Amino acid sequence: MNKAILIGRLTRDPEVRYTQSGTAVCTFTLAVDRRFARKDANDGQPTADFIPIVVWSKLAEVCGNNLVKGRRISVEGRIQVRSYDAQDGSKRYVTEIVANEVEFLDSKGSAPQAGGFGAPAPAAPQSAPVDGFGPSIPDEEIPF
Repeated sequence: MNKAILIGRLTRDPEVRYTQSGTAVCTFTLAVDRRFARKDANDGQPTADFIPIVVWSKLAEVCGNNLVKGRRISVEGRIQVRSYDAQDGSKRYVTEIVANEVEFLDSKGSAPQAGGFGAPAPAAPQSAPVDGFGPSIPDEEIPF
């Protein structure tokens, strides 16, 4: 079984691109705090892992339109390892999470300003997955 569940904060705004066939793909990096850190390694400061996330199709567009740097989210997906040939001829390996579910854990305006990836989230989830098809959009954000 290949399943990953992560909770963290976006390190930068997501980037949405489209394949030649028109399928949306969204990429971003999630900072996930480590539960236990050696106190002497970072002067008692929390440490985080920075994990690349890839989201496809309609959920990719939803993430691109609603996520910004600092937002706290949960991601459920699978771990993928792929390789490619770099311009210098060397083979590079990439490990990433391919998300099939993204849940927004704070509201748009409550992202921390300076640093603070370990800051507590202020509120309950803003939107939750509906039948595994991604987050639902609140009524006030529907354009009709």
